Amino acid sequence: MDEDEPRVYEIQIHGCPTSQEAMALQDPIERLLCPDPDHAPPCEIPWSFTVTGGDTDTSTALVLGVYSSKDQATRVAAKVRTLAGGTRSVAVDEGDAEEWEELVEQYRFERGLRSEWSGPGQ
Repeated sequence: MDEDEPRVYEIQIHGCPTSQEAMALQDPIERLLCPDPDHAPPCEIPWSFTVTGGDTDTSTALVLGVYSSKDQATRVAAKVRTLAGGTRSVAVDEGDAEEWEELVEQYRFERGLRSEWSGPGQ
């Protein structure tokens, strides 16, 4: 697959001692990705969040899923790294499209592409 073709990337923000602290990063990152929430769709890059780790782990990570080119994901990660500060590490890895199906569907829908996926309730 060409690196310029969009796909799912995970931008992981590590070093949050609790899931509450990880969740608190969502709003500032949302404003970074979408400074004008009232803009006409689509967003430049479809995105979503999840949290990994938890109470039994030593730290929790906020995971930002994006559907973009590798270059776009790298640029977003650099902005998130600046926002997160020096106490948290930020990593970018290719994600599993099945785990982030809503991003793929959002991308297809917002760009007027026909989805070939048919899941439960579809």
